[in-house]
Amino acid sequence: MCGIFGYWNRARKPLPDTALRGMAQKLLHRGPDDEGIWHQPQRGVGIGNRRLSIIDIGGGHQPFVSDDGQIAVVQNGEIFNYIELAAELRQQGVQLKTASDTEVILRLYEREGIACIKKLNGMFAIAIDDAREDAMYLVRDRIGVKPLYMLDDGEQVLFASEIKAIKAAQFIEQNSALRQPFRGALAIDLVAIHHYLTFNYIPAPWTIFQDIKHVMPGTWMKFTRKPGAMGATTQRWWNLADQREQDYSFGDWSEQFMAILDDATRIRLRADVPFGAFLSGGVDSSTIVGLMARHVNRPVKTFCIGFEDPRYDESAFALQAAQRFGCDHTMEVAELNMLSQWPRVLYHLDQPHGDASFMPTLRVSELAAKHVKVVLTGDGGDELFAGYDKYAAFFARPDAQTLPLEAFQRHYFDSISLFSPAAKLALYQPKVRDQLAGIDSFDQAAKPWFDEAGHFDRVNQALYLDMQLLLSGNNLVKPDRMGMAVSIEARTPFLDYRMMEFAFRSRGATKLSAEGDKKHWFKKAAAPLIGETLAHRKKQMFTVPVGDWFKGASYPWLKETLQKSELIANVFTASGIDLMLESHRSGAANFTRELRALAALALWAEGEES
Repeated sequence: MCGIFGYWNRARKPLPDTALRGMAQKLLHRGPDDEGIWHQPQRGVGIGNRRLSIIDIGGGHQPFVSDDGQIAVVQNGEIFNYIELAAELRQQGVQLKTASDTEVILRLYEREGIACIKKLNGMFAIAIDDAREDAMYLVRDRIGVKPLYMLDDGEQVLFASEIKAIKAAQFIEQNSALRQPFRGALAIDLVAIHHYLTFNYIPAPWTIFQDIKHVMPGTWMKFTRKPGAMGATTQRWWNLADQREQDYSFGDWSEQFMAILDDATRIRLRADVPFGAFLSGGVDSSTIVGLMARHVNRPVKTFCIGFEDPRYDESAFALQAAQRFGCDHTMEVAELNMLSQWPRVLYHLDQPHGDASFMPTLRVSELAAKHVKVVLTGDGGDELFAGYDKYAAFFARPDAQTLPLEAFQRHYFDSISLFSPAAKLALYQPKVRDQLAGIDSFDQAAKPWFDEAGHFDRVNQALYLDMQLLLSGNNLVKPDRMGMAVSIEARTPFLDYRMMEFAFRSRGATKLSAEGDKKHWFKKAAAPLIGETLAHRKKQMFTVPVGDWFKGASYPWLKETLQKSELIANVFTASGIDLMLESHRSGAANFTRELRALAALALWAEGEES
């Protein structure tokens, strides 16, 4: 796990060394152990890395550079099958100088070019400077476990694992005196805010800034000296929609499911530092911990936080799982009201997110970081196998399977939207409403993914949309940014590409039964390992009661936060905000999620101005 950064200038103009060092400094939390920069100012290119040393502590310094000095590689993440790939390279006569997975990327690229990325099983964002082609590649893993942002102004490309590093490079280049903090050089994207109000996060490729975009999951980008848009090529190298559903007996399905997940867990235990797992006692994390216990010769270190409020406390289930597998279990009771941590969370996110569970995720990450450098998590299981209540609720509709396809897709989209299109427009200031009135979040952000998934059954279409939007846009941001905030690496066995492909070869009925049983076959398959109680316990969301706080002690804070925000005032009407506040406090309506999203937007903007 690391942070990567760099630039590519089509006119061969060098970026100041101070800018590259400034980018590195902004990513210090992602990689406190080491720093490396490959700068070729005469070519107008530089790539760098801040390293959290996990594999080959002594020999894994990045960038890795080819023997002839023509290729340089940095990566953020891990290649979990690097041992097998290294063995193949040695059989082909390639001499490896280290035991690092990043050197494996370099040697594969030397032999096979960019096509080699299809061999990688891992979570990664990679930058490759290739002087032979006079080009730079940016590569992102299949489903977006690792972040990668870029800004391309037509002449210069800036890229980094976090937006704050791109902003730092821009600022340093424009103001070498460094007397003032960065302010406002990047324009806020109102379209991104429009989509944010729909999803509770900003869906890729948008970001809160007009000029900064995601490198999309499962794609690579190639930058050359050609001017403007001609100098950037994007190619999708993996597509989950390539899968086709098959019929399985439960026995065959269960055998494949457990075998894939077991091996995905096994290879994610490869580390030269202490590792453990987040354990909530839910079916996902319990299954991962149970599989981990098979492959280690000492107790698995597990971590959870509890709350005194039983509505939000899962610690008893976590303890049950820990005792079942003989874990070295650490649990702490956390303060329930975590609003004081919200600005810190948003600093590490670089963008507004309305999801309150980032705060407890940061808290459990802090706990784990006292003991380990790597944790395995159960992220991805809900999106792959229909674990959320919203799936059961939507497909309980009598017309869910009979609506015309486009109507089904629109109705599902409406069911997961935070604000309806009408509610958004009613809340905007008149000139903002005029600017955004013709923009439909369904058409722009959801329909392209639905179009790819049209050959799947309807349950899988809903899951596919959440894999592409919710997972990469929010749910994978959570363990990455909150773990990296305290310099620990999160690994996700459910998002091994073999498991993702298997899940979308499985029909929706294996995931959500006709009776509304979520993770239907998953729970049956995991029960022999984790026990019937943990397999079939009611799902409990990992969150905190923000809505209750907003009605009581935190109401004055919320009102002041929204009313003093310049961004909120510029985009939304004061009367609309006040109506939501009063309706929520009085109990006339529940605007928890809406007010949470607006508060996150206001707090994010406040942090930008500080």
